[in-house]
Amino acid sequence: MKLYAKIRHRCKRVWQDDVIFWQRHKKKIISWTIIIFHVLGIFSSIDAVMHTRTPQGAIAWAVSLNTFPYLAVPAYWVFGSNEMEGYVAARQSARDKGKNIEEQLRARLREEEMVYQADDEVTSALQQLAELPFTNGNSADLLINGNETYESILHGIKNAKDYILFQFYIIRDDKIGKQFLEALTEKARQGVKVYAMYDEIGSFGLPKEFDDPLVKAGGFFIPFNTTQGFGNRFQLNFRNHRKVVVVDGREAWIGGINIGQEYSNSSLGSSVPDDEVYYRDTHLWMTGPVVQMVQAVFMEDWYWAARNFPKLNWDPERATTGSLKMLCLPSGPSDELETCALFFLTAINNATERIWISTPYFVPDAQIISALTLAVLRGVDVRIMVPEETDSKLIDLSHRGIIGAMEKTGVKIYNYEKGFNHQKVMLVDDRFSYVGTANLDNRSFRLNFEITMVVDDEGFAGKTEEMLNKDFADSRLVKVDEFSKASFLGKLLSRTALLLSPIQ
Repeated sequence: MKLYAKIRHRCKRVWQDDVIFWQRHKKKIISWTIIIFHVLGIFSSIDAVMHTRTPQGAIAWAVSLNTFPYLAVPAYWVFGSNEMEGYVAARQSARDKGKNIEEQLRARLREEEMVYQADDEVTSALQQLAELPFTNGNSADLLINGNETYESILHGIKNAKDYILFQFYIIRDDKIGKQFLEALTEKARQGVKVYAMYDEIGSFGLPKEFDDPLVKAGGFFIPFNTTQGFGNRFQLNFRNHRKVVVVDGREAWIGGINIGQEYSNSSLGSSVPDDEVYYRDTHLWMTGPVVQMVQAVFMEDWYWAARNFPKLNWDPERATTGSLKMLCLPSGPSDELETCALFFLTAINNATERIWISTPYFVPDAQIISALTLAVLRGVDVRIMVPEETDSKLIDLSHRGIIGAMEKTGVKIYNYEKGFNHQKVMLVDDRFSYVGTANLDNRSFRLNFEITMVVDDEGFAGKTEEMLNKDFADSRLVKVDEFSKASFLGKLLSRTALLLSPIQ
């Protein structure tokens, strides 16, 4: 009791001393705090002007950093950077270590005539953006929703003989997550190398012990770790949004579906219980030489996260059936160019008949809106399909603001009513199908690591058209004057939400 009394007395004295110090020096402390924040605001605004990729973003940061530095300076340190420090160096290091592999791979592709020689501006531009070649001799299938996708991936995992590459933005500790963990663990016990990676922000809340069975069996399960390195310590705005599975360098899966119960729609059919949300999503299964391109993208991410270069199969092989021309197009915040935004602009600007886009988050910038408007003026059938409601109230408000901004453009906007439309799919004319992870928003354009598969084939475009037509049948066409008839408060909230689009 005496010890407790002494500690209590000491704490009281310290508190009293602190109060006295504050009363004597509070004016100086407040003055110096104000000065420090304004100085930091000035230097941070200079950095924003020099490095922010868009003039609008640079102006917004510069004004806020000098007007409200007490809030804006911490926000800029967390959300302001558009380039993840160190990733470019790590990627170059990975390429240097794998230089012989890359040279041999490209030589083999040429020898076996598996490289598609671009004969038009679109394919040439896409190849340059991807820094990877279009390949032919591929096969691919559309996988509709979680059940079909999970069944396909689990089948691939079950038949794996050498290794499995497994990367997802979200991995849940639920029935689906445990099912995949069990499948991967079983293969690891059989001697198959398992390299699993997740985004620690997207998978926030995943228990530390979740991966124990896999690790004990000899597998690897690591976070992408966007905040590694001193310069990235406070940067929480970057995400690795890719969803990639590769088995033995022979099969690959890419699309919008994460690992979680909400994506499965298990036993729901067309009738969804009130306590569950129907998730509409699309994944792509593929085989052929394009799998090596997907594998190369995974390895750059893996090298950043783990700093090692596993031995993989780099011997490309034609698909046993099918002759699709395909391109793997990765994009991310460390690209020299704004790869993702330029990819969408290339597709939109070269469309002659139609552009059908399905995306859960449609918050485009001015250049995309202008490109879509010009496409309509050229006579192109432009349709955008978004959810009636998303998983974010802020995004829902932004969607209404975008509808207002596009009321007079002639772009047709459809609200998917059956559930949450989470797929990222685009169809251009009767030729190009795009399936991947990228949305039409600033986050995908400039902050996320994304991956998109491009299929240049009329027959596959027909399958994509059939799929999207079914989705349009479950959607309603938004009326042209829907935004203008909204209340003043509704319009104000929607326009205000759009101001936050750079960090949504």
